[in-house]
Amino acid sequence: MNDPLPLTEALADLSSAEDFLDYLEIAYDPAVVQVNRLHILQRFHDYLAKQAAELPANDEELRAVYRLWLARAYQDFVASDALTEKVFSVFHHVARADGGTSSFVPLDKVLQP
Repeated sequence: MNDPLPLTEALADLSSAEDFLDYLEIAYDPAVVQVNRLHILQRFHDYLAKQAAELPANDEELRAVYRLWLARAYQDFVASDALTEKVFSVFHHVARADGGTSSFVPLDKVLQP
């Protein structure tokens, strides 16, 4: 793709999972994205956060890395589902002392970047 904007600026203008997938030229099934769009974007963010120290400065190389991780995030939900993948804290159940479980997420954890 020949975009006149630097990659980070172009990505800042995108707002939906479909926008990101289209921009990075990743084929997708709209039905998968419709059900999992927030999970896909969060997983993509999580993958990039783990690579932050090693991300290339060159836009062409960075685009290839972003494309790789977004494609992987999307594939995670083609092969699985949100409940199994547990991307968001609300899906993590913790045993309580009374024998039940809780998916309580403290406010300080919700506000973490």
